[in-house]
Amino acid sequence: MDIRIDANEALKLDNQLCFAVYACSREIIKLYRPHLEKLNLTYTQYITMMVLWEYNAITAKELGNKLYLDSGTLTPLLKKLEGMGLVERKRAIEDERSLVVSLTQKGLDLKEAAKDIPFKVACGVKLSPHEGVFLRETLKELTKNINECE
Repeated sequence: MDIRIDANEALKLDNQLCFAVYACSREIIKLYRPHLEKLNLTYTQYITMMVLWEYNAITAKELGNKLYLDSGTLTPLLKKLEGMGLVERKRAIEDERSLVVSLTQKGLDLKEAAKDIPFKVACGVKLSPHEGVFLRETLKELTKNINECE
């Protein structure tokens, strides 16, 4: 299929992949908001906790890579989570330049309260499980392709 768009059409907002992804992302995050408010978490805090629930302890650098966050965003985020008693940050024993982020018991306990959130949000998306998986994998592939071009 050959799709050609002239210069004027190329500058229309509705023809932008980036805007479609951005708008969709904002709407999906809105679906999370009422569930996350009950846990006193923002969406960015929630995805950070998801990584920690998976790994229990991880370096700040690895965490930033997984979340696509730079240290200027990650550092205040981790300080906030630490202040909430959900995580702790310590220098790695084997390399003091490396900061290890790990769950506290309170952070681990929060996982139980969060376990139904993905299912509740999936209902709001109104895609079949197959469509959801296909879209997620397509977006992951797009992200990978963009990173390879940088």
